[in-house]
Amino acid sequence: MDLITFKNTLKENQVPKTLPILVQALWHDAKGDWEAAHNIAQTKEGTLAYDQLHAYLHRKEGDRFNANYWYRRIGESMPKISLEEEWEVLVERFL
Repeated sequence: MDLITFKNTLKENQVPKTLPILVQALWHDAKGDWEAAHNIAQTKEGTLAYDQLHAYLHRKEGDRFNANYWYRRIGESMPKISLEEEWEVLVERFL
């Protein structure tokens, strides 16, 4: 699956269970269910990919302090790209 195919799944009412779990989180995020995405991010806290997701979600939430904490945990600083661009980067990384 590629980014375009994934974006087409956003027309559906339910997350496709065949998607990798981190991609499911980004699906929920795109559909406006930040809590569902955040719940997934918390399931494997301390794992790089989950912490990357966690950082993005807190950035999107507008909690810069918490987002910076998570970016530091993964050895990065807050990206200078838009949230939409970061979302796409993460989708492609996790697919």
